[in-house]
Formats: sequence, C-alpha cells, structure tokens
Amino acid sequence: MRLILPALAATAVLLISGPGLAQEAPPTNNAEMAEMLAADQAVRHGVTAEKLRDRAFLQTMIAEDAERRRRTLALLEAGSLQTAQDYRAAAFVFQHGSTPEDYLLAHSLAVAALAKGDGESAWIAAATLDRYLQMTGKAQIYGTQTRKAPDGPATLDPYDRDLVPDALRTALAVPSQAEQDARLTAVNAASAGNGTGPGGS
Repeated sequence: MRLILPALAATAVLLISGPGLAQEAPPTNNAEMAEMLAADQAVRHGVTAEKLRDRAFLQTMIAEDAERRRRTLALLEAGSLQTAQDYRAAAFVFQHGSTPEDYLLAHSLAVAALAKGDGESAWIAAATLDRYLQMTGKAQIYGTQTRKAPDGPATLDPYDRDLVPDALRTALAVPSQAEQDARLTAVNAASAGNGTGPGGS
C-alpha cells in the first residue's frame, strides 16, 4: 500500500501537468494579407481627380485590385486568415471590388473582424454595407459613400436619412449627418472654386 499511494500521486501529477492542458499559441496576423492591405492603400494615397482620369493608371489599379481580391479569397478559403486584423484587411481589399458580391463579402469580413474584437473595423462594416446597398439600386443608410457625377455636384444620394439615428453612426465611427453635410458642402465649394468640377474619390 505504501508503494501504491506514491505511484498514484505521481500519476496524478503527470495527468494534471500533461500536454492535454497545454495552451495553443494565439494565431498571428497573416503577413501576406498585411502586405496586400498596404499596397491597396498606397495606390490610393493622395490620388487626385486628375490622376483618376489617367486611363493607364486606372487600368493598372483595377487589374492590381482584382489580383489582390483573387489572392485574398484564396487565403480565406485556405483558412489562412484567422485574426481580426486579417479580416479587417481583407474587408478593405474587397471594398475596392467591382461587383455587389465583392461589397457583400467585404461587409461579412468586417463583421467577422468586429466579432473578433477589432473595434477599428466599425467604420468599414458600415461603409461596406452602404456600398453594397447603393450598388444594388438601394439607398445607403449610414452616409459613408459620396458620388460625384461628371456634370453635377458631389452627393450622398441615394441616402435613407431616416432609418439610422446619429447615435448608431457614432457607435460605428461614422460622422453625424450634420458633419456629413458640412463636408459635402466644403467639397463642392472647393470644386467650384478650382473650376475643375467634381472628381472621383
């Protein structure tokens, strides 16, 4: 009995401290996804309306955007995107898509990032939904999307201003309607003053 008890105690220690209780290391941000987000943002940094009228520049940007979306989808389907930052980066890449499906996927990615605790994804979650709504012939609800017609002023329309209160906009890091209108007025005033008319954004 004296030999059995120490043996049982040793076994218990081994069970308690064994590999079954070892915690897995938390997932790390996908380096390739981070690089694609950086490239997506870099090509748009400081771009002017005149630059967007450069056909060669625009065609190159569209082609590179499409390749980033293709590669991002491959990473997503392979399970290589696991962190909130990965999902937020992927949301921005698909926000610069070309179809309603791109924007709806971007919105889903942003929601996933929020679900993983990334508060910085609040704005992109709202913006992706607005863009999806406008691209499917419906009115945006947060006011994140500005349209600039070739022969008219910049506008937020179509825009359902009644559905979402400013308190919800604030919760999603979106400016209030009054702030949006002030910015829109400033944009149109600047365009008129430059004599260039509204450009792209």
